[in-house]
Amino acid sequence: MSAVGTRKGLLEVFKFGCYVSIPIFMMVVLANNSGNLEKVIKNRSYVVYPPEGPRPPSPEEIWEMAKKNKSP
Repeated sequence: MSAVGTRKGLLEVFKFGCYVSIPIFMMVVLANNSGNLEKVIKNRSYVVYPPEGPRPPSPEEIWEMAKKNKSP
């Protein structure tokens, strides 16, 4: 095996180590301290829900409105 092939192998081992160790490190840092985890979650609120609007009428109210509109 040539020296270039050995370097590529070491590079692949290093990249794989980074791919595996960085997420594990981040989970240890964030998950072990709940205060850090809450800060990250509050800073990254991707979904912002609008304020709640009026509720639609219940089925009974719909039937009553239909009866009132039908009778005149």
